[in-house]
Order: sequence, then C-alpha cells, then structure tokens
Amino acid sequence: MLIEVALNGNRSRKDHAGVPQSPAELAAAASAAVAAGAGAVHFHVYNAAGVESLESADVAAAVTAVRNAIPKIGFGISTGAWIVKGTDARLKKVMSWATPPPFVSINFGEEGAVDLARWCVSQGIHIEAGLGTEQAAKNFTRAGVANICDRAMFEPEHENLAEALEVVEKMDALLTRVWIETPRLLHGHNATVWPLLREAKKRGWQTRIGLEDTVLLPDGKPANDNADLVAAAVKIANE
Repeated sequence: MLIEVALNGNRSRKDHAGVPQSPAELAAAASAAVAAGAGAVHFHVYNAAGVESLESADVAAAVTAVRNAIPKIGFGISTGAWIVKGTDARLKKVMSWATPPPFVSINFGEEGAVDLARWCVSQGIHIEAGLGTEQAAKNFTRAGVANICDRAMFEPEHENLAEALEVVEKMDALLTRVWIETPRLLHGHNATVWPLLREAKKRGWQTRIGLEDTVLLPDGKPANDNADLVAAAVKIANE
C-alpha cells in the first residue's frame, strides 16, 4: 500500500509549529517521512516571505533540496489555482520552470486544469490528478491524459464520512465506466482522514497522510510532525 505524505498544504504555523515551508525544512521533513514509510511526497512551494509560490526560482530551490534529500523517491508539488490568479498566468508560471518536479498535482475541478495537464504531459512532467467532486472526475475523463497519470487522487471535499464515501463511489464508477485504470489514491481532510485511510486499505488503493490533511493522530493526540503521521498510517496499513 503506497502511502504518500502531504508535507504542508496551505496550513500555517498557527495550525502546527512544525509545518515545513523553506527548502531546507521541506527536505528534512521529506527525508524523515520517507524513513517512516512514505513512498511518495507532495508539498506546496513557499517563498522567503512564507507565501505560496509557483515562481521558477522558488520551485527550483524547493525541488532541488527535496531531490537531494530523497533521490530515489517520487515527489511533486501543488499547482492550486489560488496560488496564482488567472489560468493564463498560472500556466505561464509553470511553463517558466527551469527545474520542474517529477510530478505535479492538478485539481481537475479548477478552471484551466486540462490545458495545464496537457502542457505538463508534453514536457514529460507526470500528473497526480486531484478529484474532489463528480464534476472534477468528469473533467478528468475528458482531458485525454488519464491513463498516463501517476494516480487519480480521490479527495472528497465533504468532512462527513457518509457524504465523502458517496462522492468516492460516484467518481470511481465514472472512471471505471470509461475504462480508466489509473491507480486510485484516497485521502480525507481533518475529520475524514483516518476513516478514509482505512477505507483505502480495504479497497487496496493508495493513500495520503500529512500535516496538510490533519495535525492529529488516530487517537486524537497532536502529531509531532509528518513522520509521526506516516508512522501511524504504516501501522494501520500493516494491521
């Protein structure tokens, strides 16, 4: 069972003092998470002012630091639409990268996702498709990149478990109907994190955990860091 670690997201240090942002912090957190059992790494790039960024220099610094820390492990970064306003502006930022990551996460519920995905594929940058809604899954099936993506990441927006699982079933059925066999990854956010991780295990899917998704361990106690969360996930996977 592949466990991807999501190192930071858009959580602040107010949410958890250990949220990594700088290249050195990302590298150290990635290395510790991999040592704890993570098989892939996802993170958001930040600039020196602590603001999310897709600027070429910021991406290069983070990518280089993480690559040096975990040279044999796949990793990728967020391209969330909120980071750069405007679909054309976002695409131009990504096209300017001198040092791209092995893969990028693209949310297919966002405007401009299909064009961004097709450009990344043309450059040999792999894709992790973020699917939070049935509409996002429909967009994904029409993009023409599904079966060359590393994974279809089911990340239901609902924090009610029953509602989240209903969305997951609809998205999975939709992809299955059109013969998309891209590996599935299932993860939750806050209240649904640990239940959906167990659901992923039951289905034989990949999963994700990290400070982006929760700051709490399964018993409700605060996690020390990303590695602490990964270790808890590994324990569940091995039960």
